[in-house]
Amino acid sequence: FGLAWITALIVRNAKRGLLLALLVIADYVYFSRRTLPMKYILPGLAFLLVYQIFTVAYTGYVAFTNYGQGHNSTKGDAIEALLIQNEQRVEGSSSYPLAVVEREGNLGFAVVDDGVVRAGTAEEPLAEVSGAVLSDGTITELPGWELLDRQAILAQQNAVVELRVPVSEDAEQGSIRTQDARNGYVYRSVLDYDEAADTMTNQVTGVVYRPNDNGQFEAADGSTLNVGWRVVVGLDNFATAFTDARYAEPFFKVLAWTFAFAILTVGLTFFFGLFLAMVLNDSRVRFRRIMRALLILPYAFPAFMSYLLWRGMLNVDFGFINQVLLGGASVPWLTNEWLARIAVLGVQLWVGFPYMFLITTGALQSIPGDVVEAARIDGAGRLRIWRSVTLPLLFIAVAPLLISSFAFNFNNFNGIEMLTEGGPRFADASVPIGATDILITMVYSISGLDGRAATNYGLASALSLVIFLIVATISAITFRKTQALEDIN
Repeated sequence: FGLAWITALIVRNAKRGLLLALLVIADYVYFSRRTLPMKYILPGLAFLLVYQIFTVAYTGYVAFTNYGQGHNSTKGDAIEALLIQNEQRVEGSSSYPLAVVEREGNLGFAVVDDGVVRAGTAEEPLAEVSGAVLSDGTITELPGWELLDRQAILAQQNAVVELRVPVSEDAEQGSIRTQDARNGYVYRSVLDYDEAADTMTNQVTGVVYRPNDNGQFEAADGSTLNVGWRVVVGLDNFATAFTDARYAEPFFKVLAWTFAFAILTVGLTFFFGLFLAMVLNDSRVRFRRIMRALLILPYAFPAFMSYLLWRGMLNVDFGFINQVLLGGASVPWLTNEWLARIAVLGVQLWVGFPYMFLITTGALQSIPGDVVEAARIDGAGRLRIWRSVTLPLLFIAVAPLLISSFAFNFNNFNGIEMLTEGGPRFADASVPIGATDILITMVYSISGLDGRAATNYGLASALSLVIFLIVATISAITFRKTQALEDIN
């Protein structure tokens, strides 16, 4: 617990320290005459530090913790939540006439206790209010407080029901809660926390819970309380990802499909774009400018809109493709495992080929004509020229772009989430992962941000690091190969 607390404190202070350091550096750079070059590069460096380096570092920290549902905050917050969540109405306690009030934007309760009006908020225990006016036992005026009418209460119904106002400074006396905004009752937690012994005791059953290494209060029989806190768990998340059958089996399926998706997407879009570029690079083709402009249109249209449009067109019951092009067929484009993958690749081809068309057109036009002419003089045919001259020179120009395109499609979250949401789901998987999920959408599902599973930020961060290492390794290898091509050139 001490290590987890120290680590969390370091991370929290690191955020503040980072922002303060950036502010000091910015002030020095922009108010000093000797740092003129830094005035231009400092914004880029600052954004790189905040949005890239710090993000990767913080993700790395989370990957070694149990951050997720039931372990969202500190131990102190967990203790407070447990005491609140295990409140029960005090048996035999009286009900109090109650009014919902507000002061300085804070909701509170005002109750009538033996003719005395007391009011408070979640942060301020009930205290007597002098000058209050009662009418038939109902509070009509409350100096220093605003009485909320029925409409205002209904507008904040959930907040009113969840509000707990302490009866006094002594937490053991419980708090006032209400269900109808008219009557208040005293609630008291059945759990009792002993700060000296660091134990939580159920006052009804007598069971004593002690903190364990996983950030939870645990009883002698192994049962735990449902709210825990963040602690460092070492390599447990990585072990879970590769050894727990719930995650390991779908993980390797998703990993294989991710590689296939990224490679096929780059290959299909590149060669289709190259084909169109070579056709329109021929001076004998008429209306080349018009056709080039038309081919760029899918690239000009926002990609996420294209995904949503294609999702509607591929709908099995009402989609344009089934109803119009296929004459009312019921082809399950997005609900069959292999058809969904084909559909994803087809849509990616539509979205991605204009980009490849643009870069290959520029690369083809930059190839020196005398090199091609020399090859013709040497007796090389069209196929030989394309294979031995055009393609090598083309790859030298576009290889870095192909590498970046592979890295982009390896993490193409929008393309999968907006088209299929990773579906159709694996029938034998106990976690919400499907046939078209790639690693990044699998991480999104496991994190619980989509609402389809319990949140597990620690495991999701661990998988994010795995993705980062895979993409970084592949990029490093391919960039070295690219340098080899340049050396040959």
